[in-house]
Amino acid sequence: MKKPPLGLSILMLLYFALALLALSRAVNTQAVGLFSLGVIPVLIGLILRTNWASIIFKVYLGIQTLGLSALGGTAIIAYQISPQDVKVILDGHDIPVPLIAIVAMLLLSFQIYLALAKSTKDYLQAEASIKQE
Repeated sequence: MKKPPLGLSILMLLYFALALLALSRAVNTQAVGLFSLGVIPVLIGLILRTNWASIIFKVYLGIQTLGLSALGGTAIIAYQISPQDVKVILDGHDIPVPLIAIVAMLLLSFQIYLALAKSTKDYLQAEASIKQE
């Protein structure tokens, strides 16, 4: 069995942590967030190297891109209306909005790069060719 490339391994580890957080949030708040729980089928597909993993990975990235675009547009409009009210506070710490935007763009870019990378395609197709034989 072929191991996933390093970048994909890192992403799968990140998705696993996000899946655990999403499940714990769903249990604690009894509210299902499809945006956060959507990572579970992607993670399962990547681990099992299914033939639909690439498609669902790209669809999930499309959903993330649309969500972050909507959030960014809303933040820009809110900042134009009332700049002093556009704040992100986490555990009493004020986090700068540009820093959040940069981190979100880097994470999304990393995921898109991996979704379109030849190494990811080879990793997912290697299992399909083994199953066909």
